[in-house]
Amino acid sequence: MSSPRLAFGTVLSVAMLMLSFSALAESLLDANSASADEMAALPHMDADLAGAVISNRPYATIGALHELLGADLDDDQLTELYAHLFVPVNLNTADESHIMLIPGVGKRMAHEFEEYRPYASLEEFRREIGKYVDEQEVSRLEQYVTLD
Repeated sequence: MSSPRLAFGTVLSVAMLMLSFSALAESLLDANSASADEMAALPHMDADLAGAVISNRPYATIGALHELLGADLDDDQLTELYAHLFVPVNLNTADESHIMLIPGVGKRMAHEFEEYRPYASLEEFRREIGKYVDEQEVSRLEQYVTLD
């Protein structure tokens, strides 16, 4: 029979390990800087496709990456991949089709992104988009956007 202290320690260790994997899974790689090894480890990617991504850099927009990957991957595969690999969307210049490539963003949310332009800061983005989604979702969306 194990002691309660040992059981608690085991549960705590497992919880910390799960949090570590969760944090890693939620980190978003930029297609303009990710290594071939990092990309090849992602869903629906292999060494050849990662090499093609690297050889076609830089990507000015997510649309350019989408065009390259769309030749090999279907829409569901692209959606899953974009949860891990992306080219940041410029909040002030991106068109609706590029905004909608952000996983989970539909026409309504894309409209909200566009409605509050021009954004002077990411804080302004957080405040305006935070009217429609919770703080956790704003943080997730913020990974996909830039003002550059």
